[in-house]
Amino acid sequence: MIAEQFFREDHFIFQQAARRFVEQELMPNREAWEALGTVPREVWKKAGENGLLCCDLPEAYGGAGGDYLHNVVLAQEMARAGGGAPAFAGHSEVAVPYILQYGTEAQKRAWLPKAVSGEAIFAIAMTEPHAGSDLQAIRTTARRDGDEYVINGQKVYISNAQQAHVVIVACKTDPSARAKGISLILVETDRPGFVRGKMLKKIGRKAQDTLELFFDDLRVPVSNLLGAEEGQGFYQLMGGLIQERLTSSVRATAAMQIALEETVRFVKERQAFGKPIAAFQNTQFELADLWSMFLANKAFIEWCIGRHLEGKLSSVEAAAAKLRASECEGVVIDRCLQFFGGMGYMWETPIARAYADARVNRISAGSNHILKMLIGRELVK
Repeated sequence: MIAEQFFREDHFIFQQAARRFVEQELMPNREAWEALGTVPREVWKKAGENGLLCCDLPEAYGGAGGDYLHNVVLAQEMARAGGGAPAFAGHSEVAVPYILQYGTEAQKRAWLPKAVSGEAIFAIAMTEPHAGSDLQAIRTTARRDGDEYVINGQKVYISNAQQAHVVIVACKTDPSARAKGISLILVETDRPGFVRGKMLKKIGRKAQDTLELFFDDLRVPVSNLLGAEEGQGFYQLMGGLIQERLTSSVRATAAMQIALEETVRFVKERQAFGKPIAAFQNTQFELADLWSMFLANKAFIEWCIGRHLEGKLSSVEAAAAKLRASECEGVVIDRCLQFFGGMGYMWETPIARAYADARVNRISAGSNHILKMLIGRELVK
């Protein structure tokens, strides 16, 4: 287990509950959901009943009062399910924390209990066709009209968008400004002017619904603004990305470990030239290299988790964790797949799914090329 040295007894109990849920509720349905392209909303409600959503929300808002380590536990167990679905992390660790941290008391009371129970599913919409990691370049606008905002624009590659009841939308409330013109606004998906595009077909994470969204003169009350005033969105997003990138690195590291465990089992069983392929020196050398690579990455991620628990993890350190873990994941899973031969290229083989699912981790939560630029700037300033 990643970060096991930080766990208390309640974290191990939670792990057992999460693993049962994954094995009983998720694994048997994976292929059907991949064909569907999404996960039924009933699954979210079951997750809520089992305490798997928003584990670290305070009891005052319906949460269990857990901590970030409960999210670490869940991320590892969800990695066993593969396919990136259901995208609980996008709901619990990416979108909902913005309401907890920046929402008004009325917003918290209205939405957080529903987020915990699975009654309301949340997504966050940042990326646009012309603005990915460069959030300052977004074009979606929110124009003030009396006591309402009128939102126009589009977003793309939005996870959980098919099932979401609420989307946190990054908008330009001041189109003439860059970072200081961005605001975050809560948008209920049943409002006139909210349009879901078709579900996008992806290389991997096929059961995780990903959509393009359109906003056509969509009106929301000014009270849906997150934060005390307009123009705080960019800085809110930058703060939220620390945990998002750390959790992404945890998932990538867990996926590496699972791939290695599956590969070690396979090479012990697969015969070639009259003996298990595990007996060949090349197999042993390759596995030794991959295992040491995984362990080095795991140690760094655990160091970052310790820093985060103390509130000391910097944005640059989180960027480095996500960069290194996702790159390492790609290398480890690719080289593990090679041991499976033709079987490794078949979709029903777990290593094939892991290979396809891993690729997006070098893109999501900040493209690795952008992260290199951010880290490099910090080093030479």
